[in-house]
Amino acid sequence: MDVHVRDLRYFVAVAEELSFTRAAGRLFIAQPSLSKQIRRLETSLRVALFERDHRTVTLTAAGAALLPEAQRIIRQWETAQHALAEVAAAQRATLTVGFHTRIGRGLIPNVTAKMATALPEWKLLFKQVAWSDPTAGLGGGEVDVAVAWLPVPPGFARKVVATEDRWVALPAGHRLAAREAVPLGELAEEAFIALPRAAGPLREFWLGNDRREVPARVVAEAETAEESLEAVGAGLGAVLVSEGNAQIYQRDDIVYRRVTGLPPSELAVVWRAEDGRRAVRVFVEACERCLCAG
Repeated sequence: MDVHVRDLRYFVAVAEELSFTRAAGRLFIAQPSLSKQIRRLETSLRVALFERDHRTVTLTAAGAALLPEAQRIIRQWETAQHALAEVAAAQRATLTVGFHTRIGRGLIPNVTAKMATALPEWKLLFKQVAWSDPTAGLGGGEVDVAVAWLPVPPGFARKVVATEDRWVALPAGHRLAAREAVPLGELAEEAFIALPRAAGPLREFWLGNDRREVPARVVAEAETAEESLEAVGAGLGAVLVSEGNAQIYQRDDIVYRRVTGLPPSELAVVWRAEDGRRAVRVFVEACERCLCAG
């Protein structure tokens, strides 16, 4: 007769409690049923595991030898069950990644490859979110994790993965286009395309108001990076971008120049702090390795 993990659980409970009454309560079964199962186990193994009298229960030499092995087998089986449950839950599962601007920087192919190795059942779905949501979709539950520019609203876990200087996007032929770098003071009178007011501190950061003596002169708002650059290309105004995005969003009607006098921008992986899923953890670690290594 084969011994089942359930039989070993019963044995371990009695061995650890040294009481059939307490073990039965721990297992949520009737004491007579537990006693019957232990007798069946002893019969199957052809050895006595406990010495019993009206007051005490003690392990026999055979029981003492079995106890650590039974505990090990139960731990191994629980580990196997957790692994199976995770695989089952991950089948056809999708991790949705929010972003405001194109991620680029080699992240998508590299992280996708790392996720495919660590969690082959999971798929990545990338979702662009409007600037009006400064959480990049996390706040409303649209996405599971985000690659977003700081600052983000409080209450989210974050890990900075890239630090880049702020540049300015100007219409081609602009008076400052010939400059290699532009001091922030030179932009004091320039018209700017802003993020929506709902973006809050993120709007202020991408206007450079964190270092201006007088807030930027806003002539229009844009919901996405693409909309803001369309406005720049049309000659409506300027917009601040990260150094990496100056490379990603190359256009014939726009020139990009580094801005001096501004602290750099920070790109971060952001997630809900209470989300302990392995898929989120793996994505965060993979993203950090890919971007920080770059």
